[in-house]
Amino acid sequence: MSTPETTSRGGEAVPVPSTPADEVKTALAGLVGDITQQLQKQEDRFTMLDRKHTLTQSRRPALAAAADQGAPHQKAFAAYLRTGEDEGLRGLNIEEKALSTAVSAEGGYLVDPETSASVQSVLRSASSLRQVAKVVNVEATSYDVLIDSTEAGAGWASETANLTETATPTIDRISIPLHELSALPKISQRLLDDSAFDIEGWLSERIADTFARSEAAAFISGDGADKPVGFLTHSTVDNDNWAWGSLGYVPTGTEGGFNGTNPGDGLINLVYGLGARYRANASFILNSKTAGVIRRIKDAEGRFLWSDGLSAGEPARLLGYPVVISEDMPDIADGSLSVAFGDFGAGYTIAERPDLRILRDPFSAKPHVLFYATKRVGGDVSDFAAIKLLKFSNS
Repeated sequence: MSTPETTSRGGEAVPVPSTPADEVKTALAGLVGDITQQLQKQEDRFTMLDRKHTLTQSRRPALAAAADQGAPHQKAFAAYLRTGEDEGLRGLNIEEKALSTAVSAEGGYLVDPETSASVQSVLRSASSLRQVAKVVNVEATSYDVLIDSTEAGAGWASETANLTETATPTIDRISIPLHELSALPKISQRLLDDSAFDIEGWLSERIADTFARSEAAAFISGDGADKPVGFLTHSTVDNDNWAWGSLGYVPTGTEGGFNGTNPGDGLINLVYGLGARYRANASFILNSKTAGVIRRIKDAEGRFLWSDGLSAGEPARLLGYPVVISEDMPDIADGSLSVAFGDFGAGYTIAERPDLRILRDPFSAKPHVLFYATKRVGGDVSDFAAIKLLKFSNS
């Protein structure tokens, strides 16, 4: 039996109809082609973006990246001051050193390092006793100073004689508690909204000014009630009868003034009433009115006891020792202790926590915003032998 053939009217062969398998193969081939084309387009796009990124990086100034690295914490702190928004502060992951920008457990915010450093700098220059006292940073609520206030006994011994027991030195412990010093500056919300206003500079200036004046007064005459103990608060005795636990004084020989015949004798006696081991690092502390009186005092040969600094920033000198002007020292009056002389680095210790904390209060003083800044600080005499006083009295 022969196989039939199908021919067209024109004599051409008619194509055999495609099977379902052929249709599937054709569809798959088209899909693969489309996918390949899309992948090629994506590859071309990534190549173009990579070239653009490389070109942008090569054109960026060298300092741009370094400048941006310090921006996040400053922007977050400025945003907190202006609006109270703390999300930026909470999301920061900044290395914490002596001064931190972390959020405290009580919900307060520590001043950022730049503001805190600015405040500390002003405190060192404005609070006079800080210039010469010993300043330590502590993480506890108090600072203990161990003082050897007595001498060890000694004696000469022969080759055959029996040795006798000598006195044993004792150690005193002086505890300096830390108290909270606070400042409450305020600023209008309108100024806070002005991005051109230097909030950090203004805030640090206000805090430093308040802290400096408060500290300076406390270190001189603080009574220890929620504040440091000033060195003038301790009991005083004539230097000839001095004992540990009190400060020795030297009288001028005249009530409310210097001796008219030899006005410089009181100051000279004050200098040499201090132990020799303390005189090398000793300084005078007095206020401006007392300084004005002392500047006019001359010795027997007509030479002034006071000499100004030879260069900018160098303190004036009295009898060769530096002078620190502290307006919190008392004026000259009957029985006043208006001049202090000693090694304050050994004689007075200031203990403080290294962090400042600030809380934002937009409700209590509308339309102003209050900023409650706090700092923990304490101070007290740590060596009663290192400080002597000049008393304006006959005895």
